[in-house]
Formats: sequence, C-alpha cells, structure tokens
Amino acid sequence: MKLCLYAAAVAAALMTSSAFAGSYTRSDNGIVVKPDSGAAKEIRLELVGDSIIHVLGVDDPTRQQLPSLMAVVKPEGAFTITDGKDTVTLKAAKASAQVSLVDGRMRFFNAKNEPVLVEEQSAITPVTIEGKPYVATRAQFNKGTSEVFYGLGQHQNAQMNLNGEDVELRQHNMDIGIPFVVSDRNYGLLWDNNSVTRFGNPIRFGLASRDLKLKALDGSTGLTAKYYADGKLILTRVEPDIRYQFLSDLPKYWPADPALNVKGGKKVKVVWEGTMSSVEPGVHKMRLYSSDYATLKVDGKTIYDRIWRQGWNAWYHNFEQSFARNKPMKLYVEWEPAGGMISLHHSNPEPAADRHSLRFASEAGTGLNYYFISADSIQGAIAGYHRITGAPPMMPKWAYGFWQSRQRYETQDQLLGVLKTYRDNQWPIDNIVQDWFYWPEDQWGSHTFDPIRFPNPQKLVEEVHKQNAHIMISIWGKFYPNTDNYKELDAKGYMWRRNVELGDRDWVGKGHLNTHYSPYNQEARDIYYRQMKKGLVNYGFDAWWMDNTEPDVRSNTSPEEFDELITPTQMGPGALVHNAYALMNTQAMYDGLKVDQPDKRQFILTRSGFAGVQRNAAALWSGDVVGTWPNLYDQISAGVQTGISGVPNWTHDIGGYAQETRFLGKDVAGLQENRSGGGNGTVEDHREWRELNQRWWQFGAFSPLFRSHGEGVKREINEISPEGSPMRANMVWFLQLRYRLMPYIYSAAADSHYESAPIMRGLALDFPNDAKGKDVKDAYMFGKSILVAPVYRYQATSRSVYFPAGADWYNAYTGEKVQGGNSQTVAAPLDQIPLFVKAGAILPTGPVTQYVDQKPDAPLTLYVYTGANGRYGLYEDDGVSNGYQKGNFTRIAFAYNDKTGELSIGARTGRYDGMVSKRSFRVRFIKPGVSTLKDFDTFDAEVSYSGQPLTVKRK
Repeated sequence: MKLCLYAAAVAAALMTSSAFAGSYTRSDNGIVVKPDSGAAKEIRLELVGDSIIHVLGVDDPTRQQLPSLMAVVKPEGAFTITDGKDTVTLKAAKASAQVSLVDGRMRFFNAKNEPVLVEEQSAITPVTIEGKPYVATRAQFNKGTSEVFYGLGQHQNAQMNLNGEDVELRQHNMDIGIPFVVSDRNYGLLWDNNSVTRFGNPIRFGLASRDLKLKALDGSTGLTAKYYADGKLILTRVEPDIRYQFLSDLPKYWPADPALNVKGGKKVKVVWEGTMSSVEPGVHKMRLYSSDYATLKVDGKTIYDRIWRQGWNAWYHNFEQSFARNKPMKLYVEWEPAGGMISLHHSNPEPAADRHSLRFASEAGTGLNYYFISADSIQGAIAGYHRITGAPPMMPKWAYGFWQSRQRYETQDQLLGVLKTYRDNQWPIDNIVQDWFYWPEDQWGSHTFDPIRFPNPQKLVEEVHKQNAHIMISIWGKFYPNTDNYKELDAKGYMWRRNVELGDRDWVGKGHLNTHYSPYNQEARDIYYRQMKKGLVNYGFDAWWMDNTEPDVRSNTSPEEFDELITPTQMGPGALVHNAYALMNTQAMYDGLKVDQPDKRQFILTRSGFAGVQRNAAALWSGDVVGTWPNLYDQISAGVQTGISGVPNWTHDIGGYAQETRFLGKDVAGLQENRSGGGNGTVEDHREWRELNQRWWQFGAFSPLFRSHGEGVKREINEISPEGSPMRANMVWFLQLRYRLMPYIYSAAADSHYESAPIMRGLALDFPNDAKGKDVKDAYMFGKSILVAPVYRYQATSRSVYFPAGADWYNAYTGEKVQGGNSQTVAAPLDQIPLFVKAGAILPTGPVTQYVDQKPDAPLTLYVYTGANGRYGLYEDDGVSNGYQKGNFTRIAFAYNDKTGELSIGARTGRYDGMVSKRSFRVRFIKPGVSTLKDFDTFDAEVSYSGQPLTVKRK
C-alpha cells in the first residue's frame, strides 16, 4: 500500500510541482503556472518552434480570451521542464523562459542560455468598457538597460534608437502602430494587443497645465492669449492651456468675435505668452501638436520656427526641455490658424532606470499577451515575427518600377493622357494610379464609376495594359448610407452607425452622411469583397489602394469621441480592436483575391497597418505628409523602422502630399499654373519647391517603392520640371537609374520574402558591432550593398555621412574610397544624392527599360567592388505568378576573391517557365577612382552564361 502511494506521488510530481511556492502543470505545448502572488493568477507558456515562447497571463482563468488577430502560428516544438528554487523553466533548443513560482515574474534566455529579457514588473488591471469587464495590461523589462530598440511601426518623429523614447501606438493618417520591438541583443518582443498601446512611459502625455505651473503675463494662472485679425489686436484674455486639439474644442473655446472667423477671409494670428515651471527638476518631454503655421520659443530660444502642416491633419512635434525646480521659463507660442489645430503637451521626467527599459502598456484586452523571440541577429528576430504573424509574399516585379499618381485624375482620358506622355517621352513607368472620387458624387461606397467622367472602365484598364503598364485603384471602407452596399452591410449589423446618427457630413460637395464598415468577422469581410468584386475586381485592375484604413471615420476627434464611432464590432467594443482595422480590411481583399485569382500575385497599398499586415500582400505608405524639409527628413527613419517592424514594402508621397500656400498658385517662373489656386509664392518659393521635389525624388528612387503622388501641384515630370531644365534631366536620370538597378532591387525584394530582410535597412542590421551607426537617423542601406544619405536641407550642397565600421566604401559618383568607422562631409550637388557602395559588393544591373520586363534577356552588368571579398545571390522568377511558392525560381551565386581577383559565377539552381536560359554577363571591376555612375556601357569582360559555373579574372 505504501509503495502504491509513493508511486502515485512520484507520478503526480512529474506533472505538478508545489513545494513552498506556487504550482505549475505541464500542458501539450508548454506549462501553466499558478504563482502565489503577482499580477497574473495564471501564466500560460507555449512553445512556437524552437526559438519563440508565447506568454499569456490572466487575472481570471475563466475569462474568455480574445482570439489573436495578428498571430497565425500554432504552438509546436520539443521542450523540457526544469525545476529550480521557487522557479520553473521551459526550455527549447534556442530559447527558454524561467517563471517565478512566488510572484510570476519572467526571465527569458537566448540559445546560449544568456538572460536577455528580464521582467521587472507587470500589471493586469480590471477596466469596464461599454459596461463589460476587460483588463488593461502593462509590463516592464530590462530596467536601466543600455540596449538599442527598433521597430514599433512607422512614426513621424525622426526616432531611431527607441530606448528612452515614448511612442503611442494609435493609428493615424501618418502614424502606424505595430507593437513589435527588436533589440540589438538579438531578440524581439511582439505585444499581442489590439488596443491603444504605449511604449515607454505608460502615462499618456497631458495638456501642459496637468503637470506644469503656467502663469500669464499678469501673474494669474494660465497663459496670456492675444488674438489678432489682419494685424489688429482684437482680444486679450488668459487661457488655462493651449487647447485647440480636437474639432470639439473649437466651439467650446474659440472666441465668438466675428472678426476672428478664419473662414471669413481674415488673416488671424494668436500669440500665447507667459511662464511655465515645475516642481520636478530634470529633462521633461514636451510636444507641440499643430497644423497651419506655428512658432514656439522657450526663454527666447526658438524651438520651432513657422512649422507647417495642412489644417485638417495636425501632428506632434517632439522636444525635450530642462527644468530647474520651481524656476519659471518664458513660453511664447505664435500660431496663424487657417482652420487648423494646436495644443501643447507635457510629460514629467522619470527615473533614468525606468525611462531606459522596455515597457508596453495597453488600454484594453483580456490578458497580458506577448511573444518572446530569440535570435542570433536583428534580422533573425524579424524572421521570428514573420513566423508568428505571416511572411510577406513576393510582390509582383512591376511593383518595384515607377508609380505615377495624382490627387486625382478627374477623367478616364486624363489618366490615359498622362500614361501616353510618359511613353511618348520614353520615361520608364510601370504603374499609374486612379485615386478617389471616380464614382458619382453622392455614391461613395457604390464601387461604381461616374459614367460621364469614366464612361468605359473596362477600356480604361485595357488601354493601360496595352501600353505595358499596370493600374491601381483607390478603394475605401467608407460608405454613404444611400448606397446599396451600405444597406446590405447595415442589415447584417456590420456598419458603424454612430457617425450617421450624429449627422456628421464629409467635405464632398454639399457634404454627405458617411461612416465605415466593421471588418471583424469573416462574413463582413466576405460581403465587402463580394461587393468590390462586382463593382471593380472584374475589370482587371492590378493593384488595390486601400485608403483611410486607420480608419479616419471623422478627422480630429478626441479619443473618447473616436471610440464611440468605431463600436460595436463583431469582437466586442471598438476599443478592444482599435489598432487592427487595416489588418482586417486588407485581409478582406487579399483572401477574396486569392480565391478568384489563385495564381496571380497581389498588391495592396494601405495607409495604415498592424502586426501581420505584411502577410496580406500589403505595402504601407506614410500618409498625407507635407512638402517641407523637416517632413522629408522624418521619412528616412519612418521607412527604416517600418522595415524592421516586419513590413518591407514601404513608400511615401514624393514631394509631400500637401504644400504650403506659398508653393501654390501661379508659378512665377512660368512652369505651371496650379489650378487649385490660392497661392502666394515668390520666385524663391517656387525655386525651393522644385528643389524640395528634386531631393525627394532622389530619395524616392532609393525607397522600396518609387511613387510620386500629391495634391495641389501636379507631380508628373512634365508638370513640375520645365522642359530642357537641369531638374527634368536629373529626374529622368534617377528614374532610369532605378530601372538599371532592377536586378539588384528585385533580388532585395526576394530577400524580404525568403530571409525576412528589410529592403530599406537601418545600419545596425548589417553592422551590428558598430555602436555609432545604431542611432543614425538620416542614412540607411538600400539592400545590403548601397549606403544612401538623402539631402533634406534647402540649398545644401554637402552633408555629413557616417560610414559604418567593418567595411570600406566607394563613392558611387567619384570612385573615391572611404574607410568605415568615421564621418565625413561629402559633396551633394543638387543633381546628386550621396550614394556609397560597400567594398566587396557585387551589384547586378541591367539596361534602361520602359518597364521592368521589357528586355528579360538583355545582358546584365556585374559591378564588382574590389578591396574585399564578397558574395551575392541573383534571384529571378516570372515576376507575376505564385509559382515561386512551388519552387519555380532561380538563383545564381556570385563570389569574389579579392586576393586572386577572381569572380566566380556559380551554377544556376532552379527553373521557372519563361526562364532566360542563356544570357551575357558583363563584368566591371570597380577600383579606387572609378565611378559607378558614369559610362554605363563600359565593362572589363563579357561572358556567355548558360547555367554552368564560370570564372572571370580581374586584369
């Protein structure tokens, strides 16, 4: 009997441990821990492969968990369980997690069994949303760390190293939140929560008066506000804050004096003056939220000088300010409103150890839910993210050609005329775009064309295809309630009715009632796609521009107002899924297209995104950014962070979507007349506009997707550059260079699918041991060989460039060789964007073509950069089908031995229908002093290649 009891006890011990602390139980794919104390009553750990561990902490084990929208992976993998002193460890081949049985705190280890992520604290706090119980969650790791963090999506604040930064993940026209962060310690953390989430300080920024003591000029509490109209002082009063952040603020706070009606043609100016002080000494974080023109000064020092955004699309401008305890500093803010917004925000300083840690905090959910990803590189961590959320499929090859767009082509003939202009001038182009409002005015959401302006959509598509181009069309999740599509979705309960019930009207014509559909179940998405198929898909459009996918149901609403507009959903209150709309909306199109066009590669461009959006053949763009030099600068880090966040295909509106009025109107240099009117620009203003566009165009040529778009000034080459001008010649030259580089670009695109390699790469990815390069915000690698340093200052003809250590670099224009690990001021005349190629690189190039596959069998020139050994893999497939998923593609490996001077061309592996079996390779060895970008037809040797290994010797 005693023996039986002992055996039973041993058997039980194999399943459950409960000595002096909490207990754990083995599950099919991990363990379930019940600690004695801590935020979670139960912690569920599951293994995903050999390097990823999923963690779910719950305050109530009976609470039904919200299904993950971002994760598509299933738990699997071999593991062992090890008991420690008051701990239990789940260990796989390349990752392990140790849980305290006392308080539930976690420690995560890499393949070398080194602790890389250590939990400091976490919280699961009950919250009530729309009368139902949910939880807010937060966790802090690696307190006081000096490691470097990247990711979190696309943001507009020139942030590279995110350690010490505060980033709110709340989808916006220009701001894309992806709750995935990567460390230079080679791990990643994916935070599985769809609600508004903050990285860094969990306390949201507040209006300045929340934390600061504001004093007006007369000594009273607040700031002195002076309102001017046409230069005349109309009103002086004391206001508690600068607080025109939301549309609802204007009727509450704006003066009633008719003289200050900005729509009445008056030139209005507001000046706020006073002092600000704090009981908290140290470095404070502050943000000026503004549109139209704004200037900010602190103690006489100008922080921002006449910064500008279009009125309806304000955004934050971050800065840090040192405060001494209770010492007042003068504050001066000047604003020239033309219908825009402004507010001043503040966040108190934190202890350095807290500020420099990895922290996430979410407003709503059902549990503390995240994935730890162990890797041996930053790129390996991105691969882990793709394993969880889905890999980006191969985009069609033509997507990497040039895109011409405009807000908007008003007629069918107008679009076709633009395409004809490009073809007639032999300007390479692969894609043209039909933006919004092709439908009848009162039929948004009908997915039909205005028969007067677009009499034959089928012919439109066919004519574009006849000219060897592709066409993308804008589609929305927005509907007018008078459309049949709205009525069908509404009958199922899939329309958000609140905006219609409130009577809110949009800006089209007289204004129309409108709202968005809710895509949070399969039936809603199926209906949306079926309606789209009937109205648009069957015409044969090649790509889908899914605009307004935040979604911006009504611009400039407060968070509380917005939550009312996006609820209910099929998954519960809108607050639960606040950030996931673009993921679900793109899935609606992608899933439908895969069924109807199973062997065709898809392309979706979406203004917002979320974790997993890349699996829906989705590219992101940076929204309605503006044509200013600071906004051009912001795009560099925005694109790099998007790639590290797992979305390799990214683009931006070349020139900025919207422009200041000084860039509009009659072009005094005789270039064009802007038909939107209202401009007041000088000769110098228009000179600056053209230079900004030229510099932005150069940056666009070295972006993952090369796309020109905007409102106001037309963006076609012939519209923004005078005939015969150096600007036009330079634009065409860079356009042709993009096509010359297509073999290199397309191979980089393939690497993004097969290897999780971003196309636009932060320096840390390729030079992980170079500490100086880890926070470079204004340069990046384009592919793994080309260092790009855009020019983002007016009239600049040089700029400083940091050259990553661990390589030597060739100036692509002069051939000058530069040693890595230092900064140099390099020449940047107006017709050049600084470009450098890594020694040892092998760069495949082709001829100038009018579209990407015009000459598939043309000779390829291999540029070999001497001075170091190098390797490269050329990728080719048919560019349009999904055959690559079945292995229908080829690779050709190249290797250069600098000591022997030999380039080895390896045997071709793989095959696909239409493959070029024989072609010429021309080889050019680049030595110091030899320019890459001159004499494109010059080469040192030419060989005929039919798939067998070859060797080319440097002379």
